Amino acid sequence: MVLALKDHFVWDSWYVHDGEKHHAYFLKAPRSIGDPELRHFNVSYGHATSKDLVNWDHLGECFRPSEDGWDNYTTWTGSVVRGDDDLWHLYYTGTTKGDPQLAQRIGHATSTDLHNWERVGDGLILDLVGSNAHHYEADVSNGEWHDRAMRDPWVMRDPDGDGWVMYFTARVPGVAEANDAGCVGFATSPDGYHWTLQPPVFVGGFGQLEVPQVFEKNGTWYCLFCTAGHHFSQEQTTLRPVVTGNHYLIGDSPRGPWLIAPGFLDGTDPCTRYAARIVDTDDGMVILGFADKPDGEFVGHIMDPDAVEIAADGHLFVAPKLKAAE
Repeated sequence: MVLALKDHFVWDSWYVHDGEKHHAYFLKAPRSIGDPELRHFNVSYGHATSKDLVNWDHLGECFRPSEDGWDNYTTWTGSVVRGDDDLWHLYYTGTTKGDPQLAQRIGHATSTDLHNWERVGDGLILDLVGSNAHHYEADVSNGEWHDRAMRDPWVMRDPDGDGWVMYFTARVPGVAEANDAGCVGFATSPDGYHWTLQPPVFVGGFGQLEVPQVFEKNGTWYCLFCTAGHHFSQEQTTLRPVVTGNHYLIGDSPRGPWLIAPGFLDGTDPCTRYAARIVDTDDGMVILGFADKPDGEFVGHIMDPDAVEIAADGHLFVAPKLKAAE
């Protein structure tokens, strides 16, 4: 049973476990808009829960753009964690109406029940400013790229010490080939409320590395990301299949250095699954993402999970389809 809404397109999603069940958050937009490409600008968050990541209880809308704040245009992909204050923390992407560069920034909201979210102040916690801002592409007025990227925050406790770390989708300046300027941005916080922009932890290979997710297994670090075939650098087109979907970086530390894993984890042309997440279950890891354009037309629901396993050399692979829900 896929996670689908009859009257809404569904795409990027992220997950958190509360100790009893999984919570899925996902971007959604009404199908009445017609063109699915318009979904990005008619967006709100849906919320659903599940015991098994297959059978879902839809709880309705839980977050949307503000009326008149810095995030009054879109609220895009984010992540949810439980803080030291026992609150649930949502970190999200926001944009402002009328911005010709579609500049993205990172926002913050909290909740006691995982459904009703309240922005912390006006919500804004991180932008491409400060002593490390020069590491990032902050002006796309020359038209070489379509937006000023700073989105898809992935937040987790700092494995190397106290506090928190954040990874996000961004780009670096001064690279001759636009499709070699994508990066995984980085920020740190002592408390989850106050954030400092740091230099990127990875640069290159693609025009954008979307929806990063960082995790560790058996002493190896992985950074899942998604990208499109038309965003491969010239070099990458010679090294791996040119497909659209989900791949990963591999490293020895959450701060890098990171390398692009060989092959391609989960990609097709046209794209079957995009903006995937890897979720831990009692039976191992699974991958979930939205059905993109497997037959050439946008579908827009969260696909049932597939198992992800680790080969002897430490590389990830998507196993054959899971058996039907028990």
